Amino acid sequence: MNVAVFGAGYAGLTLARRLERGLPPAVNLIVVDESEDHLVQHELHRAIRCPTIAEDIMVPLAECLERAEIRQARVTDVDADAGVATLDDRNELVYDVGAVCLGSATAFYDLPGVEEHATPLKRLTDAERIRADVLDGVDAGGARVVVGGAGLSGIQVAGELAALAREEGASGSVDITLLEQQETVAPSFPERFQRAVGEQLRDRGITVRTSAPVEGADADTITLDDGTELDYDEFVWTGGIRGPDALAGDRPLVRSRLQLAGDTFVVGDAARVVDSDGQAVPASAQAAIREARVAAANIEKLVDHRLEGDAGGFEPRLDDFQFDSPGWLVSVGDGAVAQFGATVLTGPAAVALKTTVGAGYLTSVGAVRKAVGLIGEELDLDIDPDDADDVTGGEAVDAGVGTVDVDGENDAES
Repeated sequence: MNVAVFGAGYAGLTLARRLERGLPPAVNLIVVDESEDHLVQHELHRAIRCPTIAEDIMVPLAECLERAEIRQARVTDVDADAGVATLDDRNELVYDVGAVCLGSATAFYDLPGVEEHATPLKRLTDAERIRADVLDGVDAGGARVVVGGAGLSGIQVAGELAALAREEGASGSVDITLLEQQETVAPSFPERFQRAVGEQLRDRGITVRTSAPVEGADADTITLDDGTELDYDEFVWTGGIRGPDALAGDRPLVRSRLQLAGDTFVVGDAARVVDSDGQAVPASAQAAIREARVAAANIEKLVDHRLEGDAGGFEPRLDDFQFDSPGWLVSVGDGAVAQFGATVLTGPAAVALKTTVGAGYLTSVGAVRKAVGLIGEELDLDIDPDDADDVTGGEAVDAGVGTVDVDGENDAES
């Protein structure tokens, strides 16, 4: 029997690691991803200011997985009913039970010129390009940067750019504008969180323009829907998401058992999930990791049932996913904002929490040394990653990350 996990982001890697422990030894577990490394996406914005952090946020899949067969390929199509996936080498992978965990792609909403001229933030190469372009502008005497989309991703990008400008001694020559089509920054989040984030952005000299939808862009100018034109040197787009190409760009609506069709599940940003309370689940790392735990339990039930020959003809009762977030967290340059219930934290406490969540996630996927390295980078401490074994005994810890949301790319169009 073949069990396939398509994608090794937050959802896919969490799911695969759980299935390694829960599936019978006779079951083949196959993990397909276009990269040989797992990217810790919620720390990607840090690479704009600190390129060396790339070493800590890229984790080889071979170090995270023990028994799974890893195939490096791009999934171009998934026939969920038939249990067949098409890979970019034109081979077909036939599976008995599968999970689509391919994440999301950047949505440009057919806005004229935006996809052509803006840089998204999905890969390390994107962070490298943004950094290089801004520093080129600084060298030329100044840089006008516009970030489209003031969800958590856009907030973090703007914060990193402001910190980069300060470190380069160029705060006065780098002008950063953050655009949001809705009335507030972080529009999907609680009001107190929004206010704290807005204050953090303003304290760093970032111009925030809300109720400012983008209508289009050319090589030099962004046009807003009210006719306002903004000249720019660098345009970063974090304005929304769409489904993966393997699902024709769609994010299918799935219910709380996370079944796409037949014995195929979909987990994470690739879908629009409605939980057991009928509530829409935000596209976020926190949600993806928690969904993966439920999907793992359901896949194990189905596999056991199929191996028994569908005894009795009754399908197993699958678990339902319920999302209950204890809080939210976002970094803004050297600062951060965290909210638990009605309590909002800023300053060193929020920064320490942000670092702890990131390191906890790395530990949960077995990357203990990289977790130590991340702590050193984030808090500017001289820590030797080799000391990790002294602390953990060399064993990975399943930290159960998810105490707060560390990055939610559920941004609306901006």
